[in-house]
Amino acid sequence: MPMAKRQEQEEARTEVSEVAPGVMRMELPIHMPGLGHVNCYAIIDKDGAAVVDPGLPGPGTWRALGERLGQIGMTTKNVHTVIVTHSHPDHFGGASRFAKESGAKVVAHRTFRFGPMGSDDHAEVSADDLAAEEPDSDHPEAPPEPKSPTESMRDFSKGKTPWGGERPRPPLKTRLKWRMMGALGRSSIVPEVTHPVEHGDVLVLANREWFVVHTPGHTGDHFCLHDPDTGLFLAGDHVLPTITPHISGISSSPDPLSSFFYSLDRVAEIRDVQTVLPAHGHPFDDLKARSEAIKRHHHERLDQVISISREIGRPADVQSFMQQLFKPRSWGAMAESETYAHLEHLRIAGNAERSNDAEGTYLYLA
Repeated sequence: MPMAKRQEQEEARTEVSEVAPGVMRMELPIHMPGLGHVNCYAIIDKDGAAVVDPGLPGPGTWRALGERLGQIGMTTKNVHTVIVTHSHPDHFGGASRFAKESGAKVVAHRTFRFGPMGSDDHAEVSADDLAAEEPDSDHPEAPPEPKSPTESMRDFSKGKTPWGGERPRPPLKTRLKWRMMGALGRSSIVPEVTHPVEHGDVLVLANREWFVVHTPGHTGDHFCLHDPDTGLFLAGDHVLPTITPHISGISSSPDPLSSFFYSLDRVAEIRDVQTVLPAHGHPFDDLKARSEAIKRHHHERLDQVISISREIGRPADVQSFMQQLFKPRSWGAMAESETYAHLEHLRIAGNAERSNDAEGTYLYLA
């Protein structure tokens, strides 16, 4: 019997919906593992609109954006601001074209960068999901950031992963399409960030103040937006309604899973969030409960890794752990990357040991 489709896997609907006063949800079609749409939100004001996460690069997405904007009496020329929650192509794809055609400013985190040294990898959701004390402020201190490149980043920059596996990246057909777009003289798919932001900054959108909340984990440059006056929380991929975001082992952080836990705890502490607007799936209302559920999932995954190590009974490579942690249909570079992130989290916490075999491949005993 086929598994019920998760919210995030649903195909994009053409109808635009108002999810909050002056905030329109435009579902854009994408075809990525475990995903059927990305939510682009238009925040309307007297000067036009700011859009959040304008889909994948390419003419199909651009046509869809024009059609959706037309439903609310606008065109792509009316977009004055593009907000990119993080450096994955289904979130920044339309940004360069908006900048070129309407002069829109591009807002992203100050560490935004697409590629091996920037975006942690090019995958979206957890490989597993392809099958199935009060703070003084609502915006506490930003999470700590590494001061220098990590071992993982140095290895990855040479074209290999630290554990000796394949590098997660978009399918060949997609890479060729993007390369062709550049060869035809179209603007780069990677936008130039004109207005970098960081944790604690305030964006004024539709005459309301939205606070920037840096939430590293899914990527190191991920951020969310919170409007305390209306209780809206634009979550990007940080907290999704029915699946868990992919946590990659290739990151600007030596322990991306720890960064993700920190970020989940911080957003769970924000008071009076009424509506969460995720980048995939439908709006939901309990940010704290969903954040805690995602964190629980990863703690259960860590316990599984320890159990697998006990069953193997000797140091084993990342692929061996991955093949027991995930179903065969999920095996591959993405699952290996997430497995590596969990193994490194255990190692850094002192709950696993890492060694090397004769070829230099990492071996773990948890």
